[in-house]
Amino acid sequence: MPFEKGRAKTGGKVKGQANRSTTQAREAIAAFVDNNTERLTDWLDRIALDSPKDAFDCVTKVMEYHLPKLARTESTIDANVRTTIQVTSNIPYAPNEKPDESSD
Repeated sequence: MPFEKGRAKTGGKVKGQANRSTTQAREAIAAFVDNNTERLTDWLDRIALDSPKDAFDCVTKVMEYHLPKLARTESTIDANVRTTIQVTSNIPYAPNEKPDESSD
């Protein structure tokens, strides 16, 4: 059946949800890291003997698959913007004054 304009989408992947292959890949990498922690530490120690920078690069490359990267954002502010804040209070008297007992 062809797509009809105005008809809601049904089925398929929900927006923002990871697809199955991405989820499976992340789970496999997490399992590999969890099951080989001692070996990874030994390998990194050996690499670090010759080049600490290369060892650090290895760690960051593995972490990219295990932890999601955070998006970089840039924000700019217009310096000519002026903000006025008006503060109102529901207190009928100043905090250092006694309330007027006759106003009840």
